[in-house]
Amino acid sequence: MDEREDRPGRPGAGAVDVVLGIVFTLGIAGTAYMLMDSWAGASWVLTSAVGAVVSALALLRARQPVWTAIAGLAVVACAVGVSASVDLPQEPGPTTALALAVLVGSAIRVLPPARAAGIALASIVVMACAWISGGGAVVVLAALLCISAIATGLGLRVVDRGGRR
Repeated sequence: MDEREDRPGRPGAGAVDVVLGIVFTLGIAGTAYMLMDSWAGASWVLTSAVGAVVSALALLRARQPVWTAIAGLAVVACAVGVSASVDLPQEPGPTTALALAVLVGSAIRVLPPARAAGIALASIVVMACAWISGGGAVVVLAALLCISAIATGLGLRVVDRGGRR
């Protein structure tokens, strides 16, 4: 399989990225607002920064699906550790979890099987670390998005393979 997601013949890829960009921007702003209201102080800074970085990686995923997925997983893993160690809102936040799901699902769809399996396993490990750092609705949402990303990536991989003869 080709590792580039932006192959010719994928109509609407640019429109999908525009919609994702809008959703990510609104999600980051909404989460920051809610954290300012509930946690006060600068508690929103880490979640917003991590959300912005992982969202940007998700929008750049077509160029380097392996490295954007690895970078997104690394950023989220670090954020999980930081948020747990300094008593900040739990990571990954909702927008970060969605952006990570886009990265993981997209990578699983287009990468060779061994790399796709590695990305899937790494995403499960990151979600397990988030779960260990403390349960809650945010982690449940992130875990559901992770599972959905893996399933969707695999499903689209099968559909893509079935279309080529």
